Amino acid sequence: MPIFDLSHPADLTAALFPDLLLMGGAMVLLLWAVWRRESAAHQRTIGLASIWLCVATLGAVLYMLFHQGHVTDGPIAADSFRFMVDVIVLLGTIAALALGIDDNDRMGTTTAETHVLMLLASSGMMLMAAARDLMIVFLGIELMSVSIYALAGLNRRSVRGAEGALKYFLLGAFSTAILLYGIALVYGATGTTGLYEIHQRVVELQLGSSPLLLIGMALLLVGFGFKVSSVPFHMWAPDVYDGSPNPVTAYMAATVKTAAFAAFLRVWLEAFNAEIGTWHRAVAMLAIATMVVGNTIGLLQRNVKRMLAYSSIAHAGFLLVAVAAGSMQGASAMLFYLLAYTLATFGAFAVIVVLSRGDAPVTTEDLSGLWTERPWLAVAMAVYMLALLGFPVFGGIGFFAKWYVLKAALQAEEPQIALAVTLVLTTVVSAGYYLYVIMVMFMRPRPANSEAVTPTPGWTRFVMVATAAAILILGIFPDQTVRYVVRGTPRLGAYVPPVKTAPARQAALTH
Repeated sequence: MPIFDLSHPADLTAALFPDLLLMGGAMVLLLWAVWRRESAAHQRTIGLASIWLCVATLGAVLYMLFHQGHVTDGPIAADSFRFMVDVIVLLGTIAALALGIDDNDRMGTTTAETHVLMLLASSGMMLMAAARDLMIVFLGIELMSVSIYALAGLNRRSVRGAEGALKYFLLGAFSTAILLYGIALVYGATGTTGLYEIHQRVVELQLGSSPLLLIGMALLLVGFGFKVSSVPFHMWAPDVYDGSPNPVTAYMAATVKTAAFAAFLRVWLEAFNAEIGTWHRAVAMLAIATMVVGNTIGLLQRNVKRMLAYSSIAHAGFLLVAVAAGSMQGASAMLFYLLAYTLATFGAFAVIVVLSRGDAPVTTEDLSGLWTERPWLAVAMAVYMLALLGFPVFGGIGFFAKWYVLKAALQAEEPQIALAVTLVLTTVVSAGYYLYVIMVMFMRPRPANSEAVTPTPGWTRFVMVATAAAILILGIFPDQTVRYVVRGTPRLGAYVPPVKTAPARQAALTH
């Protein structure tokens, strides 16, 4: 087992090898993409090369996951949590690239650089998962966000796309400024940006009541709240998701959320774990508001992409329950949930890619009677909806994902009864729109004037089959999956259990 002493450049480079491989490969593909003239064949070639680069990076991540050893303190994490997040991010990137190849052909997009932008965004996400310093978190967010801004406005012929991209850029820049200001205030209070060092100084100097620290934590919470699209920082999500190209929407809804939650949880559990009594109520209130608003407004949607946007907001609330648990069990439950959510989201958007007609939105009416024309397409969509709902057996891994989050909430040091009850009740509410999609596919006739569904392109078919099979198989054998995910339980560097002691005892513990 290797020992990474991250104070040495060679060990730091070794710990960052998967990230550097993806970044370096993306730079090479960028040169290749702009070197040749734009064409449909060239964008497909770059897309295929990007997929192979992600597969190679995934191999490097898996090697690091199963051969890692002791990790010393440093600004970069080399723990199981980081590498499990990288696995989920790379699986989502591969699915997005595969859908993007076919969707670019459908929309007549020949710019091969779109695939490279996705690779660069994933590089930022992997950096966010590895960051144990607030400044590196900020760098990862910026690398991810700048690429996503461009991808959101990829379709320059779409008014909705331009509106969504502009709204995302303006609100994203504003939220990033809030995040950076929060980092500055935390640094002002503690004198450091390293996560474990922040924890140490908060405990040793008893900074729990410092206004500078409290305001900094509040601003960080607002910044991360925007990135994970929690209520009330969610207003950008429906318009941006609706206006963006389908693969980019799936990528933002699943993969961007994975990276944002990974950074959010690491900062909160490693830097501010001693102050769990201070931030817990705020996170719990965000979770409840996000679950209620996301699922309630989702009931009113008939545009399938907007429905999935509010579904994404609701799932952010479910994931915040895992963060609010403030435990290692909650962290591993969050990882398992993100894996299930990523599979179901990309599968659902693969169906939307097949049903899309130009820039027109796909509505629930377009799904009417799908069973009679394309039965396997309807069955696949039903699996994805049931997985997002968390339905037993037919929802596969989705049921266990919600079960583990619920279990983490109830088995926390202070059981989160209110969060658990809200999670169950809002899941029942979400059945109203997930089961509605299934109902119109299987129980309504196909409209007489509806256009025939086009054949499923090869890469889109691959994503649909792979995600549906993974959802069902992992739902039948969840124990084996949990074993690997628990391996990714965050050994968050020098994680210290929550400090909930009287001041005299706390002072004694620090000496």
